[in-house]
Amino acid sequence: QVQLVESGGGLVQAGGSLRLSCAASGRTFDTYNMAWFRQAPGKEREFVAAISWTGGTTSYADSVKGRFITSRDSAKNTGYLQMNSLKPEDTAVYYCAADRSWRAATMSASWAYWGQGTQVTVSS
Repeated sequence: QVQLVESGGGLVQAGGSLRLSCAASGRTFDTYNMAWFRQAPGKEREFVAAISWTGGTTSYADSVKGRFITSRDSAKNTGYLQMNSLKPEDTAVYYCAADRSWRAATMSASWAYWGQGTQVTVSS
């Protein structure tokens, strides 16, 4: 069992930055891949980014490529999502997820463990 807690969300103006954190507890987090998803009101949950358990492989949605960076610190059992050049369309609840499998990483159903989410609101 892995427990995940996101933090770092908030209100920011367009063009600004935020860094989300995902603190993990439970089983050894450094053997789990990690992902970020987001869900805006009235929309389906969508893939944002993922990082492998080694940190050596990352994947990004086209909509955030070049603006968002995902990383992890295994010593701290924490993953991060650095969000730069934020746009109003980035407004959503952001969730972190963990799983040992990397298969179909862009699909939310592929991830076994989820945090409770943190709200990100970007004003224009």
